Amino acid sequence: MKNLVEELKWRGLYHDSMPGTEEQLLKEVTTAYIGFDPTADSLHIGSMVQIILLVHLNRTGHKAIALVGGATGMIGDPSGKSDERNLLNEETLAKNVAGIKSVLSRFLNFNSKEANAPVMVNNYDWMKEFSFIDFAREVGKRITVNYMMAKDSVKKRLSGEGEGMSFTEFTYQLIQGYDFYHLYKNNGCLLQMGGSDQWGNITTGTELVRRMGGENAKAFALTTPLITKADGSKFGKSEGGNVWLDADKTSVYKFYQFWVNATDVDAEKYIKIFTFLDKDTIDALIEEHKAAPHLRVLQKKLAEEITIFVHSKEELEKAIQASNILFGNSTAEDLKQLDEATFLEVFDGVPQAEIAKADLENGLDIVLVLNEKTGFFKSNGEARRALTANSISVNREKIKEDFVLTANDLINNQFVLLQSGKKNYFVIRVV
Repeated sequence: MKNLVEELKWRGLYHDSMPGTEEQLLKEVTTAYIGFDPTADSLHIGSMVQIILLVHLNRTGHKAIALVGGATGMIGDPSGKSDERNLLNEETLAKNVAGIKSVLSRFLNFNSKEANAPVMVNNYDWMKEFSFIDFAREVGKRITVNYMMAKDSVKKRLSGEGEGMSFTEFTYQLIQGYDFYHLYKNNGCLLQMGGSDQWGNITTGTELVRRMGGENAKAFALTTPLITKADGSKFGKSEGGNVWLDADKTSVYKFYQFWVNATDVDAEKYIKIFTFLDKDTIDALIEEHKAAPHLRVLQKKLAEEITIFVHSKEELEKAIQASNILFGNSTAEDLKQLDEATFLEVFDGVPQAEIAKADLENGLDIVLVLNEKTGFFKSNGEARRALTANSISVNREKIKEDFVLTANDLINNQFVLLQSGKKNYFVIRVV
Protein backbone atom coordinates (compact mmCIF):
# COMPACT_ATOMS: atom_id res chain seq x y z
CA MET A 1 0.00 0.00 0.00
CA LYS A 2 1.33 3.43 -0.98
CA ASN A 3 2.48 5.56 1.95
CA LEU A 4 -0.07 8.41 2.05
CA VAL A 5 1.77 10.38 4.75
CA GLU A 6 5.03 10.23 2.81
CA GLU A 7 3.20 11.47 -0.30
CA LEU A 8 1.62 14.36 1.62
CA LYS A 9 4.93 15.37 3.19
CA TRP A 10 6.87 15.91 -0.06
CA ARG A 11 3.91 17.76 -1.51
CA GLY A 12 3.75 20.18 1.44
CA LEU A 13 0.33 18.83 2.43
CA TYR A 14 1.29 17.51 5.86
CA HIS A 15 1.25 19.54 9.06
CA ASP A 16 0.73 17.16 11.99
CA SER A 17 -0.79 13.84 13.00
CA MET A 18 -1.44 11.84 16.13
CA PRO A 19 1.04 9.08 17.01
CA GLY A 20 0.24 5.87 15.12
CA THR A 21 -1.58 7.57 12.23
CA GLU A 22 1.01 6.71 9.56
CA GLU A 23 1.28 3.13 10.85
CA GLN A 24 -2.52 2.74 10.73
CA LEU A 25 -2.66 3.95 7.13
CA LEU A 26 0.09 1.50 6.13
CA LYS A 27 -1.46 -1.42 8.01
CA GLU A 28 -4.88 -1.64 6.35
CA VAL A 29 -7.55 0.10 4.33
CA THR A 30 -8.62 2.95 6.61
CA THR A 31 -11.79 5.01 6.53
CA ALA A 32 -11.20 8.74 7.05
CA TYR A 33 -13.38 11.82 6.87
CA ILE A 34 -13.19 15.56 6.33
CA GLY A 35 -15.98 18.00 7.15
CA PHE A 36 -17.13 20.90 4.96
CA ASP A 37 -19.09 23.78 6.49
CA PRO A 38 -22.07 24.90 4.36
CA THR A 39 -21.47 28.63 4.79
CA ALA A 40 -22.19 29.17 1.05
CA ASP A 41 -23.87 27.21 -1.74
CA SER A 42 -20.52 26.35 -3.29
CA LEU A 43 -16.87 25.90 -2.33
CA HIS A 44 -13.96 28.13 -3.26
CA ILE A 45 -10.31 27.27 -3.76
CA GLY A 46 -9.71 27.59 -0.02
CA SER A 47 -11.38 24.15 0.20
CA MET A 48 -9.23 22.63 -2.55
CA VAL A 49 -6.58 21.32 -0.16
CA GLN A 50 -9.16 19.22 1.69
CA ILE A 51 -10.78 18.01 -1.54
CA ILE A 52 -7.37 16.99 -2.89
CA LEU A 53 -6.56 15.29 0.42
CA LEU A 54 -9.68 13.12 0.07
CA VAL A 55 -8.74 12.28 -3.54
CA HIS A 56 -5.20 11.28 -2.46
CA LEU A 57 -6.73 9.15 0.31
CA ASN A 58 -9.03 7.43 -2.17
CA ARG A 59 -6.25 6.91 -4.74
CA THR A 60 -4.03 5.22 -2.17
CA GLY A 61 -6.75 2.62 -1.55
CA HIS A 62 -8.39 4.05 1.56
CA LYS A 63 -12.05 4.97 2.00
CA ALA A 64 -12.99 8.66 2.01
CA ILE A 65 -16.02 10.19 3.70
CA ALA A 66 -16.99 13.76 2.83
CA LEU A 67 -19.16 15.18 5.59
CA VAL A 68 -21.33 18.20 4.83
CA GLY A 69 -22.14 19.95 8.10
CA GLY A 70 -25.88 20.55 7.88
CA ALA A 71 -26.02 20.52 11.71
CA THR A 72 -22.70 22.16 12.59
CA GLY A 73 -23.42 24.77 9.92
CA MET A 74 -26.30 25.96 12.06
CA ILE A 75 -23.80 27.01 14.71
CA GLY A 76 -20.65 28.03 12.85
CA ASP A 77 -17.12 26.91 13.64
CA PRO A 78 -15.42 29.43 15.99
CA SER A 79 -11.92 28.31 14.91
CA GLY A 80 -9.96 31.26 13.55
CA LYS A 81 -12.85 33.67 14.09
CA SER A 82 -12.82 36.70 16.40
CA ASP A 83 -16.58 37.23 16.27
CA GLU A 84 -19.59 34.94 16.16
CA ARG A 85 -21.04 34.13 12.77
CA ASN A 86 -24.58 35.03 11.84
CA LEU A 87 -26.75 31.93 12.13
CA LEU A 88 -28.17 30.65 8.86
CA ASN A 89 -31.81 29.61 8.52
CA GLU A 90 -32.77 26.07 7.50
CA GLU A 91 -33.77 27.05 3.96
CA THR A 92 -30.41 28.70 3.29
CA LEU A 93 -28.57 25.78 4.87
CA ALA A 94 -30.45 23.23 2.74
CA LYS A 95 -29.54 25.21 -0.40
CA ASN A 96 -25.90 25.43 0.68
CA VAL A 97 -25.67 21.72 1.54
CA ALA A 98 -27.09 20.79 -1.89
CA GLY A 99 -24.61 23.12 -3.62
CA ILE A 100 -21.62 21.67 -1.77
CA LYS A 101 -22.73 18.11 -2.49
CA SER A 102 -22.88 19.02 -6.17
CA VAL A 103 -19.32 20.42 -6.10
CA LEU A 104 -17.84 17.47 -4.21
CA SER A 105 -19.50 15.00 -6.59
CA ARG A 106 -17.28 16.34 -9.40
CA PHE A 107 -14.14 15.16 -7.61
CA LEU A 108 -15.23 12.03 -5.77
CA ASN A 109 -17.32 9.29 -7.42
CA PHE A 110 -19.95 8.59 -4.79
CA ASN A 111 -21.65 6.15 -7.21
CA SER A 112 -18.56 3.98 -7.60
CA LYS A 113 -18.93 0.21 -7.07
CA GLU A 114 -15.35 -0.13 -5.76
CA ALA A 115 -14.88 -1.55 -2.26
CA ASN A 116 -13.33 1.74 -1.11
CA ALA A 117 -15.89 3.94 -2.90
CA PRO A 118 -16.13 7.39 -1.29
CA VAL A 119 -19.23 8.27 0.74
CA MET A 120 -21.00 11.56 1.41
CA VAL A 121 -22.89 12.17 4.65
CA ASN A 122 -24.73 15.06 6.30
CA ASN A 123 -24.45 15.34 10.10
CA TYR A 124 -27.94 16.85 10.25
CA ASP A 125 -29.26 13.34 9.52
CA TRP A 126 -28.12 12.05 12.92
CA MET A 127 -28.24 15.28 14.93
CA LYS A 128 -31.81 16.40 14.05
CA GLU A 129 -33.48 13.95 16.47
CA PHE A 130 -30.90 14.36 19.24
CA SER A 131 -32.56 16.17 22.16
CA PHE A 132 -30.55 18.64 24.20
CA ILE A 133 -30.99 16.51 27.33
CA ASP A 134 -29.81 13.36 25.56
CA PHE A 135 -26.82 15.18 24.12
CA ALA A 136 -25.89 16.63 27.53
CA ARG A 137 -26.16 13.19 29.17
CA GLU A 138 -24.51 11.04 26.50
CA VAL A 139 -21.86 13.41 25.14
CA GLY A 140 -21.49 16.42 27.45
CA LYS A 141 -20.52 14.32 30.47
CA ARG A 142 -17.64 12.68 28.61
CA ILE A 143 -15.55 15.84 28.15
CA THR A 144 -14.66 18.29 30.92
CA VAL A 145 -15.05 22.04 30.57
CA ASN A 146 -11.35 22.33 31.50
CA TYR A 147 -10.46 20.21 28.45
CA MET A 148 -12.65 22.28 26.14
CA MET A 149 -11.32 25.60 27.44
CA ALA A 150 -7.75 24.54 26.82
CA LYS A 151 -8.35 24.58 23.05
CA ASP A 152 -6.72 27.48 21.18
CA SER A 153 -9.94 28.38 19.37
CA VAL A 154 -11.62 28.89 22.76
CA LYS A 155 -8.70 30.53 24.58
CA LYS A 156 -8.25 33.19 21.91
CA ARG A 157 -11.88 34.18 22.04
CA LEU A 158 -11.93 34.28 25.85
CA SER A 159 -8.71 36.29 26.06
CA GLY A 160 -10.23 39.41 24.54
CA GLU A 161 -10.35 38.84 20.79
CA GLY A 162 -13.82 39.92 19.66
CA GLU A 163 -16.84 39.83 21.95
CA GLY A 164 -16.24 36.57 23.74
CA MET A 165 -17.88 33.25 22.88
CA SER A 166 -21.50 32.19 23.19
CA PHE A 167 -22.50 28.84 24.66
CA THR A 168 -23.70 27.89 21.16
CA GLU A 169 -20.20 28.23 19.69
CA PHE A 170 -18.64 26.67 22.78
CA THR A 171 -20.56 23.46 22.07
CA TYR A 172 -19.31 23.30 18.46
CA GLN A 173 -16.30 21.14 19.28
CA LEU A 174 -18.54 18.65 21.10
CA ILE A 175 -20.91 18.35 18.14
CA GLN A 176 -18.02 17.93 15.69
CA GLY A 177 -16.46 15.46 18.11
CA TYR A 178 -19.71 13.49 18.18
CA ASP A 179 -19.64 13.36 14.36
CA PHE A 180 -16.36 11.48 14.59
CA TYR A 181 -17.82 9.06 17.15
CA HIS A 182 -20.93 8.52 15.00
CA LEU A 183 -18.83 7.76 11.92
CA TYR A 184 -16.53 5.53 14.00
CA LYS A 185 -19.50 3.55 15.29
CA ASN A 186 -21.53 3.36 12.06
CA ASN A 187 -18.92 3.57 9.29
CA GLY A 188 -15.79 2.19 10.91
CA CYS A 189 -14.10 5.58 10.52
CA LEU A 190 -10.75 5.78 12.34
CA LEU A 191 -9.28 9.03 11.06
CA GLN A 192 -10.39 12.63 10.83
CA MET A 193 -8.45 15.05 8.64
CA GLY A 194 -8.61 18.80 8.18
CA GLY A 195 -6.69 22.07 8.21
CA SER A 196 -4.28 22.76 11.07
CA ASP A 197 -6.80 25.22 12.57
CA GLN A 198 -9.08 22.20 13.13
CA TRP A 199 -6.64 20.34 15.39
CA GLY A 200 -8.55 21.21 18.56
CA ASN A 201 -11.90 20.08 17.19
CA ILE A 202 -10.42 16.92 15.69
CA THR A 203 -8.66 15.85 18.89
CA THR A 204 -11.88 16.41 20.85
CA GLY A 205 -13.36 13.86 18.44
CA THR A 206 -10.57 11.34 19.01
CA GLU A 207 -11.09 11.78 22.76
CA LEU A 208 -14.83 11.14 22.45
CA VAL A 209 -14.21 8.00 20.37
CA ARG A 210 -11.92 6.65 23.07
CA ARG A 211 -14.29 7.52 25.91
CA MET A 212 -17.51 6.36 24.22
CA GLY A 213 -16.25 3.54 22.03
CA GLY A 214 -15.07 1.08 24.65
CA GLU A 215 -11.66 -0.05 25.84
CA ASN A 216 -10.40 -1.07 22.38
CA ALA A 217 -11.55 2.10 20.65
CA LYS A 218 -8.91 3.96 18.67
CA ALA A 219 -9.00 7.11 16.58
CA PHE A 220 -6.44 9.19 14.72
CA ALA A 221 -5.97 12.73 13.45
CA LEU A 222 -4.07 14.29 10.54
CA THR A 223 -3.90 17.96 9.54
CA THR A 224 -2.68 19.96 6.56
CA PRO A 225 -0.92 23.34 6.76
CA LEU A 226 -2.89 26.51 6.11
CA ILE A 227 -1.88 27.73 2.65
CA THR A 228 -0.62 31.29 2.29
CA LYS A 229 0.93 33.24 -0.56
CA ALA A 230 4.65 34.02 -0.56
CA ASP A 231 3.88 37.59 0.52
CA GLY A 232 2.01 36.28 3.57
CA SER A 233 -1.44 37.24 2.28
CA LYS A 234 -4.42 34.91 2.44
CA PHE A 235 -4.63 32.22 -0.21
CA GLY A 236 -7.87 31.75 -2.13
CA LYS A 237 -8.79 35.31 -2.97
CA SER A 238 -8.19 37.45 -6.03
CA GLU A 239 -8.71 41.19 -6.28
CA GLY A 240 -12.35 40.47 -7.07
CA GLY A 241 -12.91 38.29 -3.98
CA ASN A 242 -13.14 34.52 -3.56
CA VAL A 243 -12.14 32.25 -6.42
CA TRP A 244 -15.01 29.74 -6.58
CA LEU A 245 -15.10 26.21 -7.96
CA ASP A 246 -18.36 26.88 -9.85
CA ALA A 247 -18.12 28.57 -13.23
CA ASP A 248 -21.26 30.62 -12.58
CA LYS A 249 -19.51 32.27 -9.62
CA THR A 250 -15.97 32.49 -11.02
CA SER A 251 -15.62 32.04 -14.77
CA VAL A 252 -13.21 29.38 -16.01
CA TYR A 253 -11.22 32.19 -17.64
CA LYS A 254 -10.76 34.01 -14.31
CA PHE A 255 -10.07 30.71 -12.54
CA TYR A 256 -7.34 29.90 -15.06
CA GLN A 257 -5.89 33.42 -14.82
CA PHE A 258 -5.65 33.16 -11.01
CA TRP A 259 -3.17 30.28 -11.32
CA VAL A 260 -1.32 31.65 -14.36
CA ASN A 261 -0.65 34.86 -12.41
CA ALA A 262 0.94 33.07 -9.43
CA THR A 263 4.43 34.23 -8.49
CA ASP A 264 7.38 31.92 -9.20
CA VAL A 265 7.69 31.05 -5.50
CA ASP A 266 3.99 30.31 -5.13
CA ALA A 267 3.81 28.32 -8.38
CA GLU A 268 6.64 26.04 -7.19
CA LYS A 269 4.69 25.38 -3.99
CA TYR A 270 1.23 25.15 -5.54
CA ILE A 271 2.13 22.68 -8.29
CA LYS A 272 2.99 20.12 -5.60
CA ILE A 273 -0.14 20.82 -3.56
CA PHE A 274 -2.81 21.32 -6.20
CA THR A 275 -1.85 18.82 -8.93
CA PHE A 276 -1.38 15.07 -9.01
CA LEU A 277 1.79 15.17 -11.11
CA ASP A 278 4.49 12.85 -9.75
CA LYS A 279 7.67 14.06 -8.07
CA ASP A 280 9.98 13.46 -11.05
CA THR A 281 7.69 15.39 -13.39
CA ILE A 282 7.40 18.31 -10.96
CA ASP A 283 11.15 18.42 -10.29
CA ALA A 284 11.79 18.52 -14.05
CA LEU A 285 9.26 21.33 -14.50
CA ILE A 286 10.88 23.35 -11.71
CA GLU A 287 14.31 23.01 -13.35
CA GLU A 288 12.87 23.94 -16.76
CA HIS A 289 11.22 27.00 -15.21
CA LYS A 290 14.42 28.12 -13.48
CA ALA A 291 16.26 27.96 -16.80
CA ALA A 292 13.76 30.32 -18.46
CA PRO A 293 11.45 31.96 -15.88
CA HIS A 294 10.01 34.38 -18.47
CA LEU A 295 8.26 31.47 -20.22
CA ARG A 296 6.25 30.79 -17.01
CA VAL A 297 6.33 27.02 -17.58
CA LEU A 298 5.35 26.27 -13.98
CA GLN A 299 2.42 28.67 -13.90
CA LYS A 300 1.03 27.42 -17.21
CA LYS A 301 1.29 23.75 -16.23
CA LEU A 302 -0.23 24.45 -12.81
CA ALA A 303 -3.13 26.37 -14.37
CA GLU A 304 -3.72 23.65 -16.97
CA GLU A 305 -3.74 20.77 -14.49
CA ILE A 306 -6.03 22.37 -11.92
CA THR A 307 -8.41 23.82 -14.50
CA ILE A 308 -8.88 20.36 -16.03
CA PHE A 309 -9.36 18.87 -12.55
CA VAL A 310 -11.96 21.43 -11.46
CA HIS A 311 -13.69 22.08 -14.80
CA SER A 312 -12.66 20.02 -17.86
CA LYS A 313 -10.18 19.86 -20.73
CA GLU A 314 -12.71 21.54 -23.04
CA GLU A 315 -13.18 24.42 -20.59
CA LEU A 316 -9.40 24.75 -20.25
CA GLU A 317 -9.07 25.15 -24.02
CA LYS A 318 -11.72 27.88 -23.98
CA ALA A 319 -9.90 29.67 -21.13
CA ILE A 320 -6.59 29.51 -23.03
CA GLN A 321 -8.33 30.80 -26.14
CA ALA A 322 -9.79 33.69 -24.14
CA SER A 323 -6.35 34.44 -22.66
CA ASN A 324 -4.84 34.54 -26.14
CA ILE A 325 -7.31 37.25 -27.12
CA LEU A 326 -5.36 39.65 -24.90
CA PHE A 327 -1.89 38.20 -25.06
CA GLY A 328 -1.68 36.28 -28.33
CA ASN A 329 -2.29 36.61 -32.06
CA SER A 330 -6.06 36.11 -32.02
CA THR A 331 -8.38 36.82 -34.94
CA ALA A 332 -11.87 38.28 -35.40
CA GLU A 333 -13.09 34.69 -35.64
CA ASP A 334 -11.59 33.88 -32.21
CA LEU A 335 -13.36 36.91 -30.72
CA LYS A 336 -16.72 35.88 -32.14
CA GLN A 337 -16.46 32.49 -30.44
CA LEU A 338 -16.40 34.06 -26.96
CA ASP A 339 -19.67 34.04 -25.07
CA GLU A 340 -20.86 37.35 -23.62
CA ALA A 341 -19.73 36.65 -20.02
CA THR A 342 -16.23 35.60 -21.07
CA PHE A 343 -15.89 38.52 -23.49
CA LEU A 344 -16.76 40.99 -20.71
CA GLU A 345 -14.35 39.32 -18.28
CA VAL A 346 -11.48 39.28 -20.77
CA PHE A 347 -11.98 43.02 -21.29
CA ASP A 348 -12.90 43.83 -17.70
CA GLY A 349 -11.74 47.36 -16.89
CA VAL A 350 -11.40 48.36 -20.56
CA PRO A 351 -13.14 51.72 -21.33
CA GLN A 352 -16.57 51.32 -22.88
CA ALA A 353 -19.16 53.39 -24.70
CA GLU A 354 -22.63 52.69 -26.01
CA ILE A 355 -24.00 53.46 -29.46
CA ALA A 356 -27.48 52.80 -30.83
CA LYS A 357 -27.97 49.83 -33.14
CA ALA A 358 -30.02 52.07 -35.42
CA ASP A 359 -26.85 54.10 -36.10
CA LEU A 360 -25.31 51.06 -37.78
CA GLU A 361 -28.13 50.47 -40.25
CA ASN A 362 -26.52 52.66 -42.89
CA GLY A 363 -23.00 52.21 -41.55
CA LEU A 364 -20.87 54.58 -39.46
CA ASP A 365 -17.73 56.35 -40.65
CA ILE A 366 -14.84 55.01 -38.54
CA VAL A 367 -13.48 58.50 -37.75
CA LEU A 368 -16.90 59.43 -36.33
CA VAL A 369 -16.85 56.22 -34.27
CA LEU A 370 -13.34 56.81 -32.89
CA ASN A 371 -14.01 60.39 -31.80
CA GLU A 372 -17.55 61.69 -31.54
CA LYS A 373 -19.40 58.41 -30.86
CA THR A 374 -17.00 56.89 -28.31
CA GLY A 375 -14.39 59.40 -27.23
CA PHE A 376 -11.65 56.80 -27.84
CA PHE A 377 -9.74 59.65 -29.55
CA LYS A 378 -9.97 63.30 -28.53
CA SER A 379 -10.35 64.67 -32.08
CA ASN A 380 -11.04 63.65 -35.65
CA GLY A 381 -7.49 64.69 -36.55
CA GLU A 382 -5.95 62.42 -33.92
CA ALA A 383 -8.14 59.54 -35.14
CA ARG A 384 -7.12 60.12 -38.78
CA ARG A 385 -3.41 60.21 -37.90
CA ALA A 386 -3.74 56.86 -36.08
CA LEU A 387 -5.56 55.38 -39.09
CA THR A 388 -2.90 56.68 -41.48
CA ALA A 389 -0.22 55.12 -39.24
CA ASN A 390 -2.06 51.77 -39.59
CA SER A 391 -2.38 51.42 -35.80
CA ILE A 392 -6.18 50.95 -35.53
CA SER A 393 -7.91 47.57 -35.47
CA VAL A 394 -11.57 46.63 -35.33
CA ASN A 395 -12.12 43.18 -33.85
CA ARG A 396 -8.39 42.44 -34.24
CA GLU A 397 -8.26 43.34 -37.94
CA LYS A 398 -6.33 46.40 -39.20
CA ILE A 399 -8.49 49.02 -40.93
CA LYS A 400 -8.04 52.11 -43.13
CA GLU A 401 -9.66 55.55 -43.00
CA ASP A 402 -12.37 54.49 -45.46
CA PHE A 403 -13.68 51.77 -43.14
CA VAL A 404 -17.41 51.84 -42.35
CA LEU A 405 -18.72 50.10 -39.19
CA THR A 406 -21.90 48.04 -39.73
CA ALA A 407 -23.98 45.48 -37.84
CA ASN A 408 -21.97 42.75 -39.59
CA ASP A 409 -18.99 43.70 -37.40
CA LEU A 410 -20.77 42.92 -34.12
CA ILE A 411 -19.45 40.26 -31.74
CA ASN A 412 -22.35 38.35 -30.16
CA ASN A 413 -24.62 40.82 -31.93
CA GLN A 414 -23.71 43.52 -29.40
CA PHE A 415 -19.97 44.30 -29.11
CA VAL A 416 -17.18 45.86 -31.16
CA LEU A 417 -13.57 45.77 -30.02
CA LEU A 418 -11.44 48.76 -30.99
CA GLN A 419 -7.68 48.69 -30.58
CA SER A 420 -5.00 51.33 -30.95
CA GLY A 421 -1.47 49.96 -31.03
CA LYS A 422 -0.78 46.80 -29.03
CA LYS A 423 -2.34 47.54 -25.65
CA ASN A 424 -4.98 50.25 -25.91
CA TYR A 425 -8.42 48.65 -26.09
CA PHE A 426 -11.92 50.09 -26.21
CA VAL A 427 -15.23 48.22 -26.16
CA ILE A 428 -18.35 49.48 -27.95
CA ARG A 429 -21.60 48.07 -26.64
CA VAL A 430 -24.41 48.34 -29.17
CA VAL A 431 -27.88 48.83 -27.64
